[in-house]
Amino acid sequence: MKSFFKALILVPVALAIVLFSVANRKSVPLSFDPFSRDAPVFVFDVPLFAVVLAAIAVGILIGGLASWIAQGKHRKAARRNRREAEMLRGEAQMLRAAVPDSALPALTSGRA
Repeated sequence: MKSFFKALILVPVALAIVLFSVANRKSVPLSFDPFSRDAPVFVFDVPLFAVVLAAIAVGILIGGLASWIAQGKHRKAARRNRREAEMLRGEAQMLRAAVPDSALPALTSGRA
């Protein structure tokens, strides 16, 4: 069922990307020289769809990186809690091992 919903979303998106790419095949000049508009130093002729799709991909990467950085404090808290839980688990096992088996029924009879 999950794969059906994934296909329900991804197939139309893929179709839209293909249609957009076919409709915008014309080459456009791409330059990173902000000073010389008439004769830029580095000019690349690339299809318009490549420029648009690359800009979208870069935006997704920057957004993902920003989200990952913002969630760092939560990952740090999870690591700290995991270490504390492992320490407490080890301490509980050590205390269980220290109590003789004959004392266990008396200790656990109050809890039910």
